[in-house]
Amino acid sequence: MTKVEKMTDRIISWHANPSKPKFTPPPGAVDAHCHVFGPMAQFPFSAKAKYLPEDAGPEMLFSLRDHLGFDKNVIVQASCHGTDNSATLHAIAASNGKARGVAVVDPAIPEEDLLMLHDGGMRGIRFNFLKRLVDDAPKDKFLEVARRLPAGWHVVIYFEADILEDLRPFMDAIPVPIVIDHMGRPDVTQGPDGADMKAFRRLLESRPDIHFKPTCPDRLDGTGDPWNAFAEAVAPLVADYSDRCIWGTDWPHPNMQDKIPDDGHLVDMIPRIAPTAELQHKLLVANPMRLYWADSEGDAVPPPAS
Repeated sequence: MTKVEKMTDRIISWHANPSKPKFTPPPGAVDAHCHVFGPMAQFPFSAKAKYLPEDAGPEMLFSLRDHLGFDKNVIVQASCHGTDNSATLHAIAASNGKARGVAVVDPAIPEEDLLMLHDGGMRGIRFNFLKRLVDDAPKDKFLEVARRLPAGWHVVIYFEADILEDLRPFMDAIPVPIVIDHMGRPDVTQGPDGADMKAFRRLLESRPDIHFKPTCPDRLDGTGDPWNAFAEAVAPLVADYSDRCIWGTDWPHPNMQDKIPDDGHLVDMIPRIAPTAELQHKLLVANPMRLYWADSEGDAVPPPAS
């Protein structure tokens, strides 16, 4: 019997009726960090999965996208599906061109399979260093597959702030652009000049092709909704590195079943960390389009008139 089969209680980690945000995203806005779960009957979860969620498929995701006022999604392969990207590819195919993806792969993946992922809408691979989610994170093998990625791809890295310095040599060796999930999970209650944020700024200064997601106040700010500590700590980072940030809801909020956020409230964080129309366009349109739709120039949305 597998670990997943031993788990009997399936988890719901998303808000059943999220509010309509007060903030209206600009035309062409991208929710650049979200996931799909299953449906399990069609896309079984990995035997190594650390959690067993209820189904949260593409129909739910696209309904939320429209409710929140976004135009596109970047669907990141969830750890519960392991290296079988079928559920994510299915969601991308069902999006009518309005989704791209980030895959999780076995580092030994053949070249032809990488190209198949590219044809299916993937534009990056994710390396997860959270021990509570993955059992093994082989840096040498990760670097090997990073050298074989299709043109235009990048690497997404998920880690916690306490291992940032240990990861620096590994990240320095990655030969393609990098995107850091949730800013490497800093302690935002330290403020914008806290040790974690200073360390993250040093990482951003180390190479110009590191991007980041100023996302997940619900995960990073223990003060709770409306997450004032997050807004105070993160707004200066977005202002100083405005060409290198992308934003996403993180729906359906894996492992957040005990602190389920209201997605409308998450969207209303955007003008608090990106207060001008120019910053909002970079965060939500220009930057994610450059990373994920560089081959679709016709989809580009011009910035707001100054």
